[in-house]
Amino acid sequence: MKRWVYCLLFILMLAFGGAQSHAHNSEAGVKVIVIDAGHGGKAFPGAVYGGVKEKDINLAVALKLGALIEKELPGVKVVYTRKSDTALGKTLNEDLTARADIANKAGGDFFISIHANAAPKATSVSGAETLIMGESEKETRYNESALYNNNKEELIDMSDANTAAMVRAYIQNLQFTYGQYSEMMARIMQSQYQKGGRAVRPVKRQLLKVLYATDMPSVLTELGFMTNKSELAYMNSEKGQNAYARMLCNAVKEYVGHINRLAGVTTEMVESSEPEVQEVEQPKSKEESKVEPKSVPAEEKNVEKTAVKEGYTIQLLASDKRIKTSDSQFKSYRGKVACYEGGGKLKYKYCYGNFSTRAEAQRKLSEVRRSFKDAFVVHYNGDKIVK
Repeated sequence: MKRWVYCLLFILMLAFGGAQSHAHNSEAGVKVIVIDAGHGGKAFPGAVYGGVKEKDINLAVALKLGALIEKELPGVKVVYTRKSDTALGKTLNEDLTARADIANKAGGDFFISIHANAAPKATSVSGAETLIMGESEKETRYNESALYNNNKEELIDMSDANTAAMVRAYIQNLQFTYGQYSEMMARIMQSQYQKGGRAVRPVKRQLLKVLYATDMPSVLTELGFMTNKSELAYMNSEKGQNAYARMLCNAVKEYVGHINRLAGVTTEMVESSEPEVQEVEQPKSKEESKVEPKSVPAEEKNVEKTAVKEGYTIQLLASDKRIKTSDSQFKSYRGKVACYEGGGKLKYKYCYGNFSTRAEAQRKLSEVRRSFKDAFVVHYNGDKIVK
């Protein structure tokens, strides 16, 4: 047992080093995207309902997605973990490891694993959801336990205290390297599902082996529930598979465009000939509708004047022109944002808060994301955003 633990520790150390170097590589923008069609071959068909096998849905959407990316993002290389109905290992662990190995050897800048969900005892459950690496809070609702049961063979076993401690250390390190990029992409994907008219579920964290082993920002997306007859029919249809590929491609383009702007890299993008899906405006939350508070905490006063010291802040949005910090688009943060300058066409970065450490900014981030779901932590020096 100890020997196995030491091996895992060694792998973890390599992962830490790889994560650190890859975080620096993100400065060059997104050049390689790895698409993983979950399951495959006779041994690993995934969920099977109504004569439909999950592995076939996953592969069909993966190939369609890759074709769209190759056409509309010609500067991005697409790598597939599989392009046919094949298993990548004799055991499930070997299969999952092989997928991660393909992604790592390809020097991927992002990894997307495509799956379909199942809830045998709750056939009315529906919705697309996207998972990122992490340890979730204790699941109490049946829908969440169904998600766990559907993926339990692909989860890391945390029953051993040493394993659990090392995995948690890895997760903590992940948040400071590319964890924020994984979460950003997951939220963008859920937004695109919603724009495409699909029911959506919250982004969740799970201890998935394939995400743990990939040395890059990674997500695993569940297109829908095969146990729901309506969703199964849609996922198994040509129309549905084309729609899912389009939604995911739109998400990839949005993510790549955003990352490349931060890196100051021009994105070569071919617009789709299909009509753009319009997002229905969501009603404002009570928090967003509130009148500005009469009193402002001392640390938040005069934030329009950019701090001159070095530290961390939370970027809400970016623009190619200056915006008044009292503008309504800043919602409940009107008058509380500061403008910094950074790379890319959208050079003006509007940010909230000044924190001495990244950890402090990360703790505030979840609160900010209630109003700005794509907010993320950045490093500043004076009035500039720095790498």
